[in-house]
Amino acid sequence: MTGTDRDRADPAASVAFTHREILSILSGLMLGMFLAALDQTVVATAIRTIADDLNGYALQAWVTTAYLVTATITTPLYGKLSDIYGRRRLYLTAISVFLLGSLLCSFATSVYMLAAFRAIQGIGAGGLMSLALAILGDILAPRERAKYQAYFLAVFGVSSVLGPVLGGFFAGTGSLLGITGWRWVFLVNVPVGVLALAVVARNLRLPAQRRAIRIDWWGALALVVAVVPLLVVAEQGREWGWGSGPAVSCYLVGGVGVAVFVAVEIGMKDAALIPMRFFRNRTFALGVLISLLVGTAMFGGISLLPQYLQVVRGSSPTVAGLQMIPMVLGIMTGSVFSGQLIAHTGHYRIYPIIGSAMLTVGMFLLHTIATDTALPLVMAYMAILGFGLGNLLQPITLALQNALPPQDMGVSTAAATFFRQIGGTLGVAVFLSILFARVTSAIAERLAAAAADPGFRSALTAATRGGDPVDASFARGVLERDPGALESVLGDSSIVQRLNPVLARPLADGFADAMDTVFLVTSVVGVVTVVLVLLWREVPLRPDSGLAAARATDTGN
Repeated sequence: MTGTDRDRADPAASVAFTHREILSILSGLMLGMFLAALDQTVVATAIRTIADDLNGYALQAWVTTAYLVTATITTPLYGKLSDIYGRRRLYLTAISVFLLGSLLCSFATSVYMLAAFRAIQGIGAGGLMSLALAILGDILAPRERAKYQAYFLAVFGVSSVLGPVLGGFFAGTGSLLGITGWRWVFLVNVPVGVLALAVVARNLRLPAQRRAIRIDWWGALALVVAVVPLLVVAEQGREWGWGSGPAVSCYLVGGVGVAVFVAVEIGMKDAALIPMRFFRNRTFALGVLISLLVGTAMFGGISLLPQYLQVVRGSSPTVAGLQMIPMVLGIMTGSVFSGQLIAHTGHYRIYPIIGSAMLTVGMFLLHTIATDTALPLVMAYMAILGFGLGNLLQPITLALQNALPPQDMGVSTAAATFFRQIGGTLGVAVFLSILFARVTSAIAERLAAAAADPGFRSALTAATRGGDPVDASFARGVLERDPGALESVLGDSSIVQRLNPVLARPLADGFADAMDTVFLVTSVVGVVTVVLVLLWREVPLRPDSGLAAARATDTGN
């Protein structure tokens, strides 16, 4: 009789799972996570083509913002509801909603419609990550969990390489099977999602549960009021201006929302979406802050690597994805390294220390790269960064799951994901703002230095006499000191690749200088993370899985 049969026959039976049952469950969870991870990388690669086709290039940021907002605010809600009603039905719901959103996106006829459908996708995506990790916590003891979580990070590694390849292919294909190429960016989710639904429905059999507890709908509403304006201004603030009227309005509304959310959560006590008692647990509170900073450094710093490879080195999106394989391998190696040793020793504290130190070193080394830095050396720095992340991501989640009672597995896992997403959003917003604030002066400095080079001056003169119109327009702008020439580059970075290499060199150097500044700032965030991790106290790992520990607590054993 299998573990599934035992649970059906006797709910009080053992909740131990065989290795084969674990792998069967894991296959469905990985397919669900693969949906969300692949979608983000594919869409990010193809979004320019999609926006151009829908005549909404200037509005494309809202497509990302809509998805990000709904995915972020639904993450803690999925965690709480799964603690009450069980993970299986919530996970199946998350996959189904994500599939519905994907299908709707493929029929979009305007950017506004696409943004609305991406919001539906985000509602599903909010549960795919946190619920998968919570289910893993249910069926495995912490020491064993560390080994299997490496599979999840492998999913992200594969998606980060495969996503740009698929995104570039679909964006560059005019029509496929009679359907516009970019629409397959969303349709490709359908077969994967259907397979995930089938596998999860068949293999994921957890003991039924229903806890008599109020649902914190007022807290959910307050969270929406708190998070939505802050995420919107994080995505749009650079375009609006951080001190503009719309930005200030978002700050005020978000601040009020945060205050109301905290007040509601205090009043709801254990029924709260994120109970405030969690933050009296020093391990949890400090872990959440570390998770936020890791998200800030990870997403903010890594978002620049594709830009460095494409803008500075001239790689296509597909090639840039392949060039980031060393970082992916670093993440997978670090994850396997920490997971196996945690399973062997039962201790996890040393690995966040190693990870945060390697993250800091990797970011600082990336701060030193230039236009002509040897690509193998850049890849080596990426691998160091990836190894650091591999030693951070799963031990942090494991520690937060272990810090709270097993009945709160969903909420603790969702909190780790939620704050990492918030940190990532803030990181991307802040670091891109630093990039664009620095790049103008950096390019101007490089152009001034190039003006003393006879070869550059000759290339400018030759370009103004005819030939390529892009070269001619840029050369005239530089000679006439027209600010519009520089603005055109910032508006369309592909000009760097279309220009004569001699003319393009100061631009590439300027972008590289600006990115170096961002990597340096990111390494400072890494230093703060190291300090906090050193202050983090390790809590002994529980010997039982989440389900077993919860059952023992419920029965008084």
